[in-house]
Amino acid sequence: MSDVDRTLHAEGLFNARDLGGLPLRDGGTTPSGHVFRSENVDRVSPAGWQALRDAGVRTVVDLRAPWETEKDTGTRPDWVTTVVIDHDGLDAAPAFWQAYWETGLVGTPLYYGPHLAELPERTGSVLRAIARAEPGGVLFHCAGGRDRTGIIALVLLSLAGVEPEAIVADYLVTIDNAPALLASIGVPSNEAKIEALCAEHGTTVEGAFRAALAAFDVDRFVERAGLDAADLEALRTFRADVA
Repeated sequence: MSDVDRTLHAEGLFNARDLGGLPLRDGGTTPSGHVFRSENVDRVSPAGWQALRDAGVRTVVDLRAPWETEKDTGTRPDWVTTVVIDHDGLDAAPAFWQAYWETGLVGTPLYYGPHLAELPERTGSVLRAIARAEPGGVLFHCAGGRDRTGIIALVLLSLAGVEPEAIVADYLVTIDNAPALLASIGVPSNEAKIEALCAEHGTTVEGAFRAALAAFDVDRFVERAGLDAADLEALRTFRADVA
């Protein structure tokens, strides 16, 4: 795994990083400065937006639901393009979500695999938006940059051929960043609760993520996600030709 500091330093963000610099199965690393992940960008300051611009970001892909985005109050600069895609799809698949929302498992990696298996088109839509974005870097995010963002990162990095241990390590960075992120909005840590939910199902947060990653079938996903050959090439190369 890479020891490179991939933190994306931007005022207002506590869980932002470059997905470049990660080791590939066949050697080399993912390109830096092309694809980024973070939490919600609504609290990014003007200086923070300038830092994002300096890092190369030109498109933001927002994975949140309409009821979340309508609460945004921040002002975004005119040089950034925002693409909103409701990754959850609560309205489109209420039957799927009932068990996860009622039990709280929606806040754990235990739902990642089932979501990818039953609603692959939701992730496919996000990846298509990343692949087809205008020239420049792309940053994708949800609310905390953990679950919806974690699913997209799991799939994107798998498509790019990143070593599995590096994919796990990237996910765990979010766990490490969670206390500072929650403290910034005055919310106590909920990590113990999330771990307890996973323990009820005989695993841990890390273990649940590892299981979702191990069970992810790239070929099966590609068949069902609505991605064409150009999309896949762009994702595998981290948009090398346009970013």
